[in-house]
Amino acid sequence: MTKEFEEMADYKKKFDKFAQSKYQMNFTTRGAIIAKNVGMVINSKQQRLQILKKVYWEIQKGDIEILMGPSGSGKTTLLSILAGLLTPTAGNVYLLGQEITRMSRTQLAKFRRQNIGFIFQDFNLFPALTAIENVEAALNVKGIRGRSARKEAQALLEQVGLADKAKLLPRDLSGGQKQRVAIARALTGSPQIIMADEPTAALDSHSGHLVMELLRGLAKEQGCTVLIVTHDPRILDLADRVAHMEDGVLK
Repeated sequence: MTKEFEEMADYKKKFDKFAQSKYQMNFTTRGAIIAKNVGMVINSKQQRLQILKKVYWEIQKGDIEILMGPSGSGKTTLLSILAGLLTPTAGNVYLLGQEITRMSRTQLAKFRRQNIGFIFQDFNLFPALTAIENVEAALNVKGIRGRSARKEAQALLEQVGLADKAKLLPRDLSGGQKQRVAIARALTGSPQIIMADEPTAALDSHSGHLVMELLRGLAKEQGCTVLIVTHDPRILDLADRVAHMEDGVLK
């Protein structure tokens, strides 16, 4: 009898484990980006700051979502957590069906290289490298080198309309052109997710809208999910959805 009970208990453990993994798989494959009860608290000797408060958010695959909010609202912190650059003090983050909040640093770095493209407000181009070399550098990090890297870099610059600027240094490019190089770099390796922090902040209205139209077109063409943090109301019409953050609360 004891043996039968032990076998039944063992079977129940296996079944529970299977059922749990099946549920987790179903939950995490609904969206490309999922934040579940995410919180962020910073403790100092003087005070305790709650930057994010129980954030629940799901962004569907292939969508372009904009996150807006005043300065200090927590939106850049949330972007950093969703990108795996910061670890939340509470909650879980799932990207492409995988829980990144449980990954080791090595696993997380590899996941980012393979799946996420980043676009920054200040472009973050290497000043001593030409446009095509900046794109090639990103490809090298992802393990694509030599002629293959040069060919893909050239193709990406053609996609963003900068084939004739490939050999120019960043100092010889306009703000809009620099951001287009940054978009080409973000698209290296065909990432499934692109995250952008204030990508039009340094651009005039016309250049900003052109850059975002380009990003939207390329992202839709490649099936990317795009998350943009911005103050810029001029680009809201290019999003599938707009979310708002205030005082660490997503609305």
